[in-house]
Amino acid sequence: MSDAAHFRAALSFADGVTGFIDVAPEETLLDAAVRQGLQLPSDCREGVCGTCQGQCESGSYTLAYVDDETLSPAELTAGRVLSCQTLLHSDAAFSFDFASTLCASALERTHAVRVTAMERVSPGAALIRLAVAGGQALDFLPGQYARLRVPHTGETRAYSFVNAPGADTVELLVRLLPDGAMSDYVRERCTVGDELTLSAPHGSFYLRDIVRPTIFAAGGTGISAFLAMLARMARADSLPAPVHLFYGVNESDDLCLRERLDGYARTMPGFTWTPVLARPDAGWPGASGLVTDHLDIDTLRGAPFDIYVCGPPGMVDALRERLDAAGLEHYRFFHEKFLPSGLPA
Repeated sequence: MSDAAHFRAALSFADGVTGFIDVAPEETLLDAAVRQGLQLPSDCREGVCGTCQGQCESGSYTLAYVDDETLSPAELTAGRVLSCQTLLHSDAAFSFDFASTLCASALERTHAVRVTAMERVSPGAALIRLAVAGGQALDFLPGQYARLRVPHTGETRAYSFVNAPGADTVELLVRLLPDGAMSDYVRERCTVGDELTLSAPHGSFYLRDIVRPTIFAAGGTGISAFLAMLARMARADSLPAPVHLFYGVNESDDLCLRERLDGYARTMPGFTWTPVLARPDAGWPGASGLVTDHLDIDTLRGAPFDIYVCGPPGMVDALRERLDAAGLEHYRFFHEKFLPSGLPA
């Protein structure tokens, strides 16, 4: 969160690592990063060479100077920036197409956490609440995930955050497999007060500025990433464009935390959602089949849109293929594939 003295900037790299820095007014993004030990690649520092080029994904900024041959008008309009010339006017997020290992800094991402609550939210999923040691607020972008270490093992599992960033308590939605290291721990041994460790944030799947109609498509426990996005969106006064969520599961009992989704639909004008059951119960009055069956292709042809997909690889691929087969071109496709073990695909 920003205050009168600085803005908060998220820097996401091609290897899925994200770092957070404080940026003072009239301080360039590059100078702020270097001041805090993050050596972004750079050369001229005068807006000419283009070495420090990145992409603004959200937030407000100005560029002090950019040479005409470094970035074209189209690139500037699309949000390309030079970090040596970028001045922030709000909290912001930037992405870079190089790995974090090119920066001469180790981004510390390991946190001690304590279990404060565990709740079964469906027959196959549990919600775990974790307090971060020392009351530290955990930085991440809504949609990103943590790697939670299975107690007394060297194994980790990946789970998207359910809550909005900036709190000292986080929520993770754990899919309970018939036989799995984390699943067995949660079912059989997890108790309030247990101490664990997690590393975060991870992943390049996160919410950008909503500037056009947007579709969210969740499969199973992939709903967790969208709950974090919605929690963040709920802090705004209004949505700049409509957002619709398709939530695909096998059976009605698999729908997790639907009361939160209903709450957002009531209190956030412009947000709607549709549960889609692959194996509907007798008398189910809603949508059935697959999420791909319910995309309104004719409407999507009318204007550019964004689509975010989080779910099993087959679902992600099917949605991409559906859009491509329809000949749609003017859209941005953001996705996160996950495997049953809790590892990104």
